[in-house]
Amino acid sequence: MKKIILSAIFVCTMTTVFAQESIEITTTYFLIRHAEKVRENPADKNPDLNEKGFQRAENWEKVLQHISFDAIYSTDFKRTLNTVEPISNKSNLIPILYNPSKVDFGQFQLENSGKNVLIVGHSNTIPQFVNGLIHQQKYQEMDDNEFSHLYIVTVKGNEITDLLLYCDF
Repeated sequence: MKKIILSAIFVCTMTTVFAQESIEITTTYFLIRHAEKVRENPADKNPDLNEKGFQRAENWEKVLQHISFDAIYSTDFKRTLNTVEPISNKSNLIPILYNPSKVDFGQFQLENSGKNVLIVGHSNTIPQFVNGLIHQQKYQEMDDNEFSHLYIVTVKGNEITDLLLYCDF
């Protein structure tokens, strides 16, 4: 009888511990738009960064230098990949390419649970990505000349918080 009671207490204790641990899992998403791009040829759908853009990419690395990223996501464009390059080099991570119009947010959140994740996209996709993560239509498309937004979304258990910072450098 003692063994049964001790086993029951052990199972109840472990169930409580595991339940508390699952509630305490924290996932943090950092989302930025690509840096300034070359605009000389409007027909070029895949321009590189301009000089100011390359400097901004270096500045993003400095701003985010103390974050230990577990995953980095980028669209498959020169400007997004070049924006994230200093961070991916420092983190020793290869960017995972994604298509913003095909993101399954439930699956995305499940795959990145408990991680620090950087997502780089575009003026019309990053606010919508944030909205998908927070499950509400809170953020509007960015102005085409806006490059200073840093969105931070934190998911802890069932609680989701979001923050928009302006990093104008």
